[in-house]
Amino acid sequence: MSSDSQTTRNRILIATCDLLTAGRPARMSDIAKAAGVSRQAVYLHFDNRADLLVAAMRHNDDASGVEAALEPSRNAATGVARIDAFIVFWGDHAPRIHALANVLWDARKDPAARAAWDERMGAVRDGCAAAIQHLAQDGQLADPWDEDTATDLFWAMLSVRNWEMLTQERSWSQADYVAHLQTQAHRTFVAAA
Repeated sequence: MSSDSQTTRNRILIATCDLLTAGRPARMSDIAKAAGVSRQAVYLHFDNRADLLVAAMRHNDDASGVEAALEPSRNAATGVARIDAFIVFWGDHAPRIHALANVLWDARKDPAARAAWDERMGAVRDGCAAAIQHLAQDGQLADPWDEDTATDLFWAMLSVRNWEMLTQERSWSQADYVAHLQTQAHRTFVAAA
């Protein structure tokens, strides 16, 4: 991709994130106008609105340094440490995606928004699965859990909605959110020694 093409793509992605965060319409024509490009230029970079929304969420993740932030979890020596590190990651990441996640959640009847939501939440579930799998490999996954069911519950515990209710509605600090979730994850998933 040429430098000009990459610049145009980035402008489109930034405009999409800005529109979504502001709660404004994010139709292809709205995005093109906000990015200062033609609607055709948007379609040259993205096949459809679903592809654009997924790319915008990934762009937002890249801009916030997700890969580096996940390293402590991915490099954890034990399953318990991996769960703890993933919760720390999520506690830091949820505020960064909160506005975009709310827009996609509210618009999930739109197939494009639903595809973007499902793709990003699937990535979160994959991180939960990796942590639970590590715990199981260590022989520390508590009864009666199997990996898939434990992953489902861990993923649900880390939902954006739960983060919002606890930190925004109940005024938990980020530190309390992380500490309480770690405690609950230990009690729920880690076998007693």
